Amino acid sequence: MAATESSTRPIVVVTEGGPHIWAIVNALADRVGPVSVILEAPESKKRLLMGRARRQGWISAIGQLGTMVLTRLGKRFLAGHAGRLIAEEKLATEPRQGQAIIHVPSANGPECLKEIKRIKPGVVLLAGCRLLSKDMLAKMPCPVLNYHAGIAPKYRGMNGGYWALASGDQGNFGTTVHLVDAGVDTGGVMKQARGKPKTGDTIAGYALRQAAFSRDICVEAIGNALAGRLETIDPGLPSKQWYHPTIWYYLWTGLTKRVW
Repeated sequence: MAATESSTRPIVVVTEGGPHIWAIVNALADRVGPVSVILEAPESKKRLLMGRARRQGWISAIGQLGTMVLTRLGKRFLAGHAGRLIAEEKLATEPRQGQAIIHVPSANGPECLKEIKRIKPGVVLLAGCRLLSKDMLAKMPCPVLNYHAGIAPKYRGMNGGYWALASGDQGNFGTTVHLVDAGVDTGGVMKQARGKPKTGDTIAGYALRQAAFSRDICVEAIGNALAGRLETIDPGLPSKQWYHPTIWYYLWTGLTKRVW
């Protein structure tokens, strides 16, 4: 497809939502072009717990669930800090009036694929949604990119920013936009951004801080994809997949390293 044709085509963002994702969506709409958002339903917590128990054992799964609950509570208690971050960084964290939003049960389901084919986008950006199967990816009519809140491939999976800080690797507190393959954040890296957390930032809000310094790379990567440029870089880093920290690890690391 010629770049001139692709650049006139819309952008699709597939996501479960969240303020940090809307910050990215609105930046794309302002600086690149029209965005249609396909919003998937949240995954069942029971199914999520069962899946993690199968992969990692019940002790780890329950420990991770504890951190997830604590994180959700933390967002409520730290709403004031989040509000200041949003104001300071001039983030637009809500859907705008007239924003096209299509609801589907799952990013990996036929309803999602049907909508993507109907919209005929020049590029699809995944941002905080279920993994797409190899079969689903093969049916995509355009390039598929992923916004990952971590530096890949060193911090693939969950909570990439947190794990960099907890590992004493502050220089890799960052994000990645990469091509999507059937693995977990294993596709070719297109763009990366690094930043620094600020006083008061915690695991409940790292994603928002990361989104603030990642708008440029999302705009650049999407613009390149629309123009038919899908060049990748080699970060020269080891590869490891991470999960949610268990509640006991999270509390211990907070108390001993002051990484919350």
